[in-house]
Amino acid sequence: MSEYIRGRTALVTGGGSGLGAAITAELVKNGARVIVVGRSRHKLDLVAAANGKAVRAETCDVAQAFSADELAEKLADEDVSILINNAGVPGPVAPLTGIATYDWDDVFAVNVRGVFLMCRAFLPGMIEAGRGDIINIASVSGKRPLTGRTPYCASKMAVIGLTTTLATEVGPLGVNVNSLSPGPVDSARMHRNFTLEADRTGGTYEEAERAFVSRSALGRMVSEEEVATAVTAMLSMPGLCAADIDLSAGMVAR
Repeated sequence: MSEYIRGRTALVTGGGSGLGAAITAELVKNGARVIVVGRSRHKLDLVAAANGKAVRAETCDVAQAFSADELAEKLADEDVSILINNAGVPGPVAPLTGIATYDWDDVFAVNVRGVFLMCRAFLPGMIEAGRGDIINIASVSGKRPLTGRTPYCASKMAVIGLTTTLATEVGPLGVNVNSLSPGPVDSARMHRNFTLEADRTGGTYEEAERAFVSRSALGRMVSEEEVATAVTAMLSMPGLCAADIDLSAGMVAR
């Protein structure tokens, strides 16, 4: 159990499944009270039930300013000192010339504007307290080419830029801001992406998966549990600020 996490209140966006649920469980294991946030009340309630009284569930559409502000008002009685911006969407798999404007906008609305809105909503409390930690979940895909995924890659690069700039603004005020860039995570989302990539190229699912993970030194994807453990490790490093940490099984940029 981490002394830097125990007794604190964390807010995890996209907390109803996948990485969000895994991060929530790891934070609870390290002694935190966690508020899970997402659009599906049913999924959030399942995560809360799985983790007991240490978890509170609240619905919020992080891409909407009014929803983020309403959430901050609703949680005015909570001392949120950890914010994990995990909510994200994968977006389309297609050449840029085949991407619809609304698909591009949807990716940036959740992946980038959502991070901005949640930081804007919960930073004032952290600044007033003189203490806080924000971890934005980015991706190695924000730092290397990934054919057919321009909206997603561009959005994750934007998250890294937001992170480093915000860290210089609020670091002197006691708030550490960092990003975590996972490589391919063994999850339903990646399985969907491999299927879409196979359809795009005319190959098989296995070929799409093999081509993707072949770029990593370990030749595999990382697990949701590994990402969750990395989050708590970062929170336990008080000198970590304005950093972007790769957790990619050795994914190589090329």
